[in-house]
Amino acid sequence: MRLRFFGAARTVTGSLHVVEVQGRKVVLDCGLYQGKRAEAYERNSVLPPSATGADAVVLSHAHTDHSGNLPSLVRQGFKGSIWATPATMDLAKVLIKDSAHIQAQDAQFLSDHGPDGQRAPHDPKRVAFPPLYSAADVDETCRRFRPAKYREPFEVVPGCRVTFYDAGHILGSAVTVLELEEGRKKIRLGFTGDLGRSGQPIIEDPVRPPWPLDVLITESTYGDRTHEAIPQLKRKLRDIVKRAFENGGRVIIPAFAVGRTQNVVYYLNQLFAEGELPKVPIFVDSPLSVDATEAYRSHPECYDEETRRFLAAEGDPFGFKLLTYVKSVDESKALNDRKGACVIIASSGMAEAGRVLHHLKHSVARPENTVLIVGYMAENTLGRRLLDHAPTVRIYGQEVPVRCEVTKLNGLSAHADREEISGYVKNVEGLDKCFVVHGEERASLSLAARLTELQVSGVHVPKAGEAVEL
Repeated sequence: MRLRFFGAARTVTGSLHVVEVQGRKVVLDCGLYQGKRAEAYERNSVLPPSATGADAVVLSHAHTDHSGNLPSLVRQGFKGSIWATPATMDLAKVLIKDSAHIQAQDAQFLSDHGPDGQRAPHDPKRVAFPPLYSAADVDETCRRFRPAKYREPFEVVPGCRVTFYDAGHILGSAVTVLELEEGRKKIRLGFTGDLGRSGQPIIEDPVRPPWPLDVLITESTYGDRTHEAIPQLKRKLRDIVKRAFENGGRVIIPAFAVGRTQNVVYYLNQLFAEGELPKVPIFVDSPLSVDATEAYRSHPECYDEETRRFLAAEGDPFGFKLLTYVKSVDESKALNDRKGACVIIASSGMAEAGRVLHHLKHSVARPENTVLIVGYMAENTLGRRLLDHAPTVRIYGQEVPVRCEVTKLNGLSAHADREEISGYVKNVEGLDKCFVVHGEERASLSLAARLTELQVSGVHVPKAGEAVEL
C-alpha cells in the first residue's frame, strides 16, 4: 500500500493525492491550482499518470481547488467513477460547468485584447493559455459521478472501502475514511479534505470518525493562525457594512460561490431582520452563486438545527426583500453605474476571475468604498495583493490605484484554524502517522510543530511528488 502526494503539498490549492492498494489506484480530490497564470496553467494541464490511470476518485467536497480539475482528469484518460456525497455531487457539477465557461471566456478575452488590456484585432495566437477542458469534457465528468451518503460504507475498488463523515466545511463536505486491505495488512486512512469550524451557520459541525485511524491526512490552510470567535462575527460584519453605508459607499465582497456566499447572505438576512442595518440593497452578482444557492436549498438534510428553526420561523434563509440575485451581464454592468450605498457579493473568492473583477476595477479607486475579504487568498492572487495593501493592482491589463478601505473577517472562513485543527487531530485515536497538507509551507510547518507538541505521532509535511509506504 502506498500514498502519493501530487497537489496541495506545501501549497494551498490543487488538492490531489493517490492511494494504491492491491494494484489499484484511488484519487483523493482533483482540484485546480490557483496562482500565477503561467504556473497555474502548467500545473493544471499536466496530471500524473497514476492519477489519469486510476480506478476511482473519492471527492471530499465541491470547492474548485478540490474538484475543479476533474474534467482534465477525464480528458486525459480517466475511466473510473467519481464518488461524493449527493450535495457535493450537485455542487461540483455546477462548479465545473462554470469553470469551463470562464476558461473559454478568458481565452476569448486574451485573443481579442492586446497586452495593455485594450481591444485589438482578434489573434488566436495571442492565447497562450487555451481552456484546460471543454463543455463536452464536463458532461462526461458529470456522467461519472456516483452518490454516497454520510456514514454508509461503500467499496470503490477491491481492498478499499470508504465512509463519509460530515466535515462541517461547506454543504456536503466530507471527512473520508478509507479502510484499506492488502494481504494480511489492514489500515484505516483518514482524509479531512477541508475541515470546518464548529458553530458555523447553515451546516452541521465537523464529525470525528467513531473509530481509531492509523493514518490521517489533514489540511492546514490556517495552520499558523487563529480566527475570531464566531459569536463576534455578526457584530463585526455589521460594523464594517454600516461604516461603508454611512460614507455613502459600497461594500464589495469577493466570495466563493459555494459556502461563503450563502453564509454572508444568511448573516445579512439576520442583521436586517434584527434591525441592525439600514435598509440598503444587497446584490449577489454571480450566476454560479444563484445555481449553488439552489443546490443549498435542495439539501436541507445537511442543515443544522439553528437553520431548521430559522427556516420554520422566517422562511427561505437565502432570500429576502432587500436581496437581488443578478444573472444577466447587462444587470451586472448596470451595478457599476448605480449610485448610493449597497453590498455586492460576487465570485470568485480569490478575485482571480468572474464578475468581481469588473466591480473591483470600478470601486477600488474610490475612498468611500470597502472591499471586504471573507476567506483565504492564496499567494499571487489579486485578493492577496489587495489584502497586502498594494498601492495599485492590475485588473484587465490596467493599473488601478487602491484608495478604498480593504478589510478582512477571518472568522467567516469555512476553514478550521490552528487550534481547531489541532484539537480535532489530537482526539483522533490510534494515529501512527499524520500528514499535513493543503497549506502554504509556513502554515503546514507551523501546524506540524503544534501537533508534535501535542504528542501526535509521526507528523510529517510531505513535498509534491513524495511517496510514502503504508
